[in-house]
Amino acid sequence: MLLDVSLPDGNSIQLCPTIKEKYPQVKILMLTSYNELYTINRAIDAGADGYALKNCMSEELLEGVRTVASGKRFMCAEANVTLADNEDNTLELTRREIELLQLIAEGLMLKELADKMCLGTETIRSYRKNLNLKLGAHNTAELLFNAKAMNLL
Repeated sequence: MLLDVSLPDGNSIQLCPTIKEKYPQVKILMLTSYNELYTINRAIDAGADGYALKNCMSEELLEGVRTVASGKRFMCAEANVTLADNEDNTLELTRREIELLQLIAEGLMLKELADKMCLGTETIRSYRKNLNLKLGAHNTAELLFNAKAMNLL
């Protein structure tokens, strides 16, 4: 099964344990644009059998499908580099994600966030989605709670 980390109505990392429980024979290869250590680790911890980035070569993706189908773990080359470069397991937030997180903590709403950061509302939504994914949050309260627990605020 090929799954993207980010789905319109949630994220597939949360689906992995359910899929594995109901259909243990199913192999899951995450195919995504997210190349952050935290996301890769969450996907593997949730039961994904492999991780490939959307920008990988078609040959590498085919290798990933074959490897996972044979029962082995697969990590595309770029995800392997991310894992090797971040052996200390630090959470990576961009400067803009940190700025957004701080403004959310101040209680700003979407339009206010966009105005304050001089960005469009869709860009703010995208940053917010990434923050939720990286911090394992489903809503603002959980985002702020997790950020404080990780000493990000």
